[in-house]
Amino acid sequence: MEDKDLNLVDHLDELRKRLIISALAFLVFFIVGFVYVEDIYKFFVRDLDVKLIVLGPSDIIWIYFMLATVIAIAGTIPVLATQVWLFVKPALKPFERKISLSYIPALFILFIVGLCFGYFVIFPTVLNFLVELGGEMLATNFTAEKYFRFLMHMTIPFGVLFELPVVVMFLTSLGVINPYVLVKIRKYAYFVLIVISVVISPPDFMSDILVTIPLLFLYEISINLSKIVYRRKLKKEREWEEQFANDDNGETA
Repeated sequence: MEDKDLNLVDHLDELRKRLIISALAFLVFFIVGFVYVEDIYKFFVRDLDVKLIVLGPSDIIWIYFMLATVIAIAGTIPVLATQVWLFVKPALKPFERKISLSYIPALFILFIVGLCFGYFVIFPTVLNFLVELGGEMLATNFTAEKYFRFLMHMTIPFGVLFELPVVVMFLTSLGVINPYVLVKIRKYAYFVLIVISVVISPPDFMSDILVTIPLLFLYEISINLSKIVYRRKLKKEREWEEQFANDDNGETA
């Protein structure tokens, strides 16, 4: 009983260490984002025909913190993924360690791809649609807070949701899920993704469709990738068992 308690304490200490490293990485990237926030701001407003306004001093600091947080999240993802991998590494077989380690750069790349998809495809499409909807009835002026809040709603969710294929592949390689389970729960997953799409998108039908279709497509991609990983996992496990059996036979002889 004491050994089990000691083992649990060791695991909790290791988990705390990984969380602290991830938190420190977030803080470092946040400071970097805060230092370069002016350049980041200019990048996001370079194509705007109007100048953004603020309604109070607090709006300015809110923009600084929000932009710095986005940079911190993007930079921390590979660090966090590495710490998770190091935490579960002792419980993995050698071939599982190699496979799961390859997913870490993919997490960062897909997060950036998701942000780019939201920013260059979804965001301008929805923004232009909503602006044109007002026509000449309304004068178009944006506060900096409203503009960047809308921008974040159109980009960050895609950055996170584009991680779905890699997360599914990682969990499949660990044996937590398999493609047959994903197929079985497909209709429930579709329902959840549609709800997420409606929640994160502006309240109009076109935006809901533009957000929903990519998410459903991502889920189908995740199923197919899970099938590939699952087949490779079964093959590697058979090879591992055969090698282990041969080693045992050699020692016995």
